[in-house]
Amino acid sequence: MLGEPEYSINELFAQLGLDSSDDAIDAFVEKNQLAKDESLTDASIWTAQQCMFLQEEWKKDAAWVEVIDDLNVRLHPQA
Repeated sequence: MLGEPEYSINELFAQLGLDSSDDAIDAFVEKNQLAKDESLTDASIWTAQQCMFLQEEWKKDAAWVEVIDDLNVRLHPQA
């Protein structure tokens, strides 16, 4: 029986329609640091579709949630 797929940060960026190379992800994270109290899913860095995807997957506690959490940590290094 197959379990939930495990996604990577590269696959998340591809799903969001962003450049999914390691260098592009590092640059995105460096450029888009969020304030400590700014929610990942409410950040102005996302399009409406990207925001909706992140919110829906987070609420469903879906297979993407671990990768989304990783991205959240990367964008909030001071937290």
